[in-house]
Amino acid sequence: MQGILYEEPTIWLFLLVTVVMGGWAAWMTGRAVAITWRPNYQLVLYILILGLVIRFIHFALFQATLLTPHYYIIDTIVLMAFGFAGWRYNRARQMTTQYRWLYERTGPFTWKAREGA
Repeated sequence: MQGILYEEPTIWLFLLVTVVMGGWAAWMTGRAVAITWRPNYQLVLYILILGLVIRFIHFALFQATLLTPHYYIIDTIVLMAFGFAGWRYNRARQMTTQYRWLYERTGPFTWKAREGA
């Protein structure tokens, strides 16, 4: 997997920086976009910027290459997954709490229209 997903000498550095730190930041970014009722395309723009920040952390702390399209795309895909999961989770919570007479929650990421609404 080294060379495909990450360039650091161990997977633990990739998991720490990209998945844990970057994933948390992406989740919170998705949450912020959902709470302020902003559209999805703004989340995409924010995650693209966050991908650059994560690449810089890899570069500054672990001597990885800074401007590598391959690893930037991989980091950004991981961040997009966390960001959209955070956005969808919070949007489902918003729809079912603010419009509880119209919608009911069917899972952590989904909702449906109430019967008779």
